[in-house]
Amino acid sequence: MKKRLLIVEPSEVIIEGLKTILDGQIRFKVLEPEVNAEHLEERLVVAKPDILLANPTLIADVSRLRREQEQDMAVVALVYQYVEREQLKQYDAVVDIRDSRAVVIETLAQAAPGEDSAAKNNYELTKRETTVLIQLAQGKTNKEIADVLNVSVHTVISHRKNITHKTGIKSVAGLTVYAMLNNLIDESALL
Repeated sequence: MKKRLLIVEPSEVIIEGLKTILDGQIRFKVLEPEVNAEHLEERLVVAKPDILLANPTLIADVSRLRREQEQDMAVVALVYQYVEREQLKQYDAVVDIRDSRAVVIETLAQAAPGEDSAAKNNYELTKRETTVLIQLAQGKTNKEIADVLNVSVHTVISHRKNITHKTGIKSVAGLTVYAMLNNLIDESALL
C-alpha cells in the first residue's frame, strides 16, 4: 500500500523537484503540497498523510502537531539551509536537499509509520537480485550476467524487473548509484 506523502514547502522549485524524484514510485502517493503551514492542521485532518515532509522553518512545534493528529504520522525535515540541531531532533528523519534520489526515497520509506520489519523486507533485495545488481553496475549485459550465473536471460530479466520494482530505479546509471550508496560496490569495481 502506498504511503501518503504531504510536502510542506514554500519553494515551487523544490516542490517540483521532489515530485519529479518521487514520481512513479511504488512506495508513495504524493498529495497536493502546502506552501505554508497556515492551515496545515486542518489539511492534516482531511488528507491524513502517513508522512509529512516539511521545511522545518515552517513548523515550530512538531510534538504539538503530532498530539493533535489521530493517526500515526512520520514527520520528516526537509533541510536546505542551516537549522539548529535541537530543532531537528523533533523530526523522525531528515532529508537534505543535496541527498541523492535513492537516499531521499530510502529515508522517507524508513520513516514511514507502520513499516515493521516484515513490510520492509518486501523491499530488500534477495541475494540473487543483489548479485544481478552488482553485475549490472559493472556494465554487464543480460546475456553476460546469465552466463556468469548459469541461468537463462529470461531469469536475469525477471530479477531486473524485481530490482526495479523494489528500488523504484529504472536506469542502469541509477542502479549503479544505488549499489554504490548501499556499499555493494566501490568506485574501483567500475573501472
